[in-house]
Amino acid sequence: MIMLIAKREFRSMFLSPMAWVILAIIQVILAWSFFSSIDVFFNIQAELTTLKNAPGVTDLVISPLFEVASIVLLMVTPLLSMRLLSEEKRNRTISLLLSAPVSITEIVLGKYLGLLFFITTLLALISLMPLSLSMGTELDFYKLSAGLTGLFLILAAFSAAGLYMSSLTDNPVIAAISTFGLLLLLWMINISNASTAEGSHILNYLSLNMHFSMLLRGVLDTRDIIYFLLFISGFIVLTIRQLETQRLQS
Repeated sequence: MIMLIAKREFRSMFLSPMAWVILAIIQVILAWSFFSSIDVFFNIQAELTTLKNAPGVTDLVISPLFEVASIVLLMVTPLLSMRLLSEEKRNRTISLLLSAPVSITEIVLGKYLGLLFFITTLLALISLMPLSLSMGTELDFYKLSAGLTGLFLILAAFSAAGLYMSSLTDNPVIAAISTFGLLLLLWMINISNASTAEGSHILNYLSLNMHFSMLLRGVLDTRDIIYFLLFISGFIVLTIRQLETQRLQS
């Protein structure tokens, strides 16, 4: 049943013109960033040959591409997740959904996986750009894999947070704005240098950007992966609890 809900949600996204517009805009922005990084790399290539352990194409082209992609998708993911549950509430179909012979856990996981399938499709399109460089140069596939893993995990985290915020309101616009505000806070939470050493450590651990940047540098630390898995599972559990509360109240 989870996969049926996920497939239905995935197909419904492509029935909306907004999804196609988002895909097109993201590809244009990232293609511009990609070719700009290549141009910069060619301009400094002569200087790089004189340096010992000079950064390669993966560091100077692919990592910046993934970093730009994460920032762009931090703004875009709320638009994709805002309608998952809030639209059901707005259309008064949430009561029918909750009264169906399907558990709330299956509903939430199905909705989440449907969005995740769309995100994975987007990620596959993004990965074609760096992979195209392998035809003309050598890539650090370890760093490339770590970067793709980090990008997938952070997008999965964005989606989980967006799903929860969508369960709190019947207004998709409010859900999108709330999700963006929450993600931006968690992205920039460690930006202040005025905190104590202990407080700074806590803020660094809570920061989405801190864990993502470690993976982007090719450091596959299990602590970063566990953080994202806890983040995702935490917001999914909160969404399930929220819908259970709504079912009892109705």
